Amino acid sequence: MKIGIDKIGFYTPSFYVDMTELAEARNIDPNKFTIGIGQDKMAFAPISQDSVTMGANAALQILNEEDLKKIDLVILATESGIDESKAGAVYIHRLLGIQPFSRAIEIKEACYGATAGINLAKDYVAKHPESKVLVIGSDIARYGLETGGEATQGAGAVAMVISANPRCITLEDDNVFYTEDIMDFWRPVYSEYACVEGKYSTEQYIHFFQTIWEKYREKFGKKLDDFAAICFHLPYTKMGKKALDTIIETAPSDVQERLLENYRLSTLYSRSVGNIYTGSLYLSFISLLENQANLQANDKIGFFSYGSGAVGEFFHGTLQPDFKKYIRTEEHAELLANRTKLSISDYETKFKQQLPKDGSTFEIDPSSDPAPIVLTGIHDHKRQYIKK
Repeated sequence: MKIGIDKIGFYTPSFYVDMTELAEARNIDPNKFTIGIGQDKMAFAPISQDSVTMGANAALQILNEEDLKKIDLVILATESGIDESKAGAVYIHRLLGIQPFSRAIEIKEACYGATAGINLAKDYVAKHPESKVLVIGSDIARYGLETGGEATQGAGAVAMVISANPRCITLEDDNVFYTEDIMDFWRPVYSEYACVEGKYSTEQYIHFFQTIWEKYREKFGKKLDDFAAICFHLPYTKMGKKALDTIIETAPSDVQERLLENYRLSTLYSRSVGNIYTGSLYLSFISLLENQANLQANDKIGFFSYGSGAVGEFFHGTLQPDFKKYIRTEEHAELLANRTKLSISDYETKFKQQLPKDGSTFEIDPSSDPAPIVLTGIHDHKRQYIKK
């Protein structure tokens, strides 16, 4: 049975920060941001957006009535959870109007979470071929103003429908995964911001990729030549290239050129959005699909997933005959083009806005955010969400 991604879409909030302006405000050479880490714009989530609303907004654009009737498992992968107990997927289930005889859960393993959700979804569909599963990766990357990680912030969500006989890409069963208990990035429950060992995390990302790739090559006999493209988890757009560069010379020159060009195209959306943690790998896949017109049915796409702490995985998928009918290039171009640029002072002011942490009543004007699904405040310790 073929199982994979039937539909895929993404959402990012309607505000962004220009990275050149941010660099100049921080007395940093702009090239360190635009070339050094490869970021042009950084998506910013207003107080009316969180992992629930962004995930619901991403899913809203791809679901139809048939999907709402057939989805019976909703998985939200996030490291930006809004409750220590209740799954954000339960809110999303209600906001989207998915039929009630469903499961809804939330899972976490840093930026690897959405990949874990897909694997769970594949196993579920294998046992329930008539069912569909909604998998969402939704996150807000926040490191604080004037910190070393500020330039690698971002916000957004990717939503995917996993089904039998998928129309976008079949995900093959050649997964190789690897776990080590390391402290490269983590966030204690008492801290608003993550703890990061930046250089060490980069080293571990590359170490995981090399270790997994070697095992994958040995176990399945695959070579770089077999892939039209490889998509990477992208905390910033230069990250994946650092890993790819360690093995690229094993391929013929024409294959190197193809993989490097397709890598570049896979980073275009991330350059304008920034780090979205669990959704970053799949945002790179969307960027590849919508910016590389030469992709064909049966092309093989590799995926490298990495979540600090750490878990990594490599697998591949095969593009399906009509995949081009199910990409949303125009909608996503419009989404990115219609955002509002924040001045640095406005960004800093909005960054400091926070929801009350004592359960106090708090209201947010829904008209301040053009998104169809927004957070409107807190009442009686409960977040209030609406679909306009």
